Amino acid sequence: MPFAIYVLGLAVFAQGTSEFMLSGLVEAMAADLGVSIPAVGSLTSAFAVGMIVGAPLVAMLSLRWPRRRALLAFLVTFLLAHVVGALTGSFEVLFVTRVIAALANAGFLAVGLATAAAMAGPQAKGRATSVLLSGITLACIAGVPLGAVLSEMWGWRSAFWAVAIISAPAVVAVLWSVPATPVDLNAPSARHELRVLRSPRLITVLALGALVNGATFCSFTYLSPVITNVTGLGTNWVPAALALFGIGSFVGVNIGGRLADTRPGEALAVGGAALLTGWLLFALTAGNPVLALIFVFLQGVLSFGVGSTLIAQSLYTASSAPTMAGGFATGALNVGAAAGPALGGLALAADHGYRSPLVVSALLVLAALLLAGVARATGVTGRNAGAAPEESSAGSPVQAAS
Repeated sequence: MPFAIYVLGLAVFAQGTSEFMLSGLVEAMAADLGVSIPAVGSLTSAFAVGMIVGAPLVAMLSLRWPRRRALLAFLVTFLLAHVVGALTGSFEVLFVTRVIAALANAGFLAVGLATAAAMAGPQAKGRATSVLLSGITLACIAGVPLGAVLSEMWGWRSAFWAVAIISAPAVVAVLWSVPATPVDLNAPSARHELRVLRSPRLITVLALGALVNGATFCSFTYLSPVITNVTGLGTNWVPAALALFGIGSFVGVNIGGRLADTRPGEALAVGGAALLTGWLLFALTAGNPVLALIFVFLQGVLSFGVGSTLIAQSLYTASSAPTMAGGFATGALNVGAAAGPALGGLALAADHGYRSPLVVSALLVLAALLLAGVARATGVTGRNAGAAPEESSAGSPVQAAS
């Protein structure tokens, strides 16, 4: 892999840390800014909405920009938003900076996925995708806990400064390592890319990604009460369980990245079935501490292995519209990240117990498998030029997932 792809992964690590770190800063921010805890919680919702809406929109606006210029513009904007957020005493200003940071994050990830895929070559898009997504998984393992530690030591603003500081060398590295390319006057127009994105197969792959990611974040969001109230472990085990899930996700992203380039059909067929089985068995055995921790790790592996393969397949399927494909893939994943926890919350509010988010995750994966089956039965998953190199032997990813 070219060094520049790892640089993009570093930037994604900073952005992933920013996206998830507020979970450990809520109380400190509410006390310092003089607002309620739900008000601070709305900052997370604002970031999620910015990612969902911003990914395709900002990707479309940047189509005619050279990729290095677009990456630098998004990354510098993201950095400055965190500097302003760290300095302001106004909740309203902080809210605006979170929306701006989300838009910049969405644009960077969309262009970054297309850039990494192009630099890696036509048969290594999965590996390139895995490097970028590793930044997100490492943020869950190290970035978010580090933000909480910094908040305890020096206040919540120090976590914002840390994100800005991590972003700074990424700016320099992008400037140094990402090749400068002139504006391609013959590049596909936004209208052309949007026509490509109307492909039923691509829409199906994006829907599968949203469902699988919804399942992932449904259980990840409510993992703490499962560990403490069902498994019976103390609260001191919660960070360990979250880190274990993060380590599993890092392993899964890297395995999925390699399989996405060589055997995507088998990866999604076996991985999807195993993911469904895993959520059901986790729900049934969550009362056993050993089995619960084993499934925390395994579901991290499977969730991100299947999820990263689906992202890679969206780039393969829409190879003539890589930037917009990256934007819509980013949006689809964030739809899942927002909808999954909401559905899990509804199950908990209905008094179905702390195991219910695990069951909801299983139902979301089941919906993905059923969708794949319908797509196959209706002929949606025919071959196209953007398919992965091994598709001719492995079958289309959506076909195999059924």
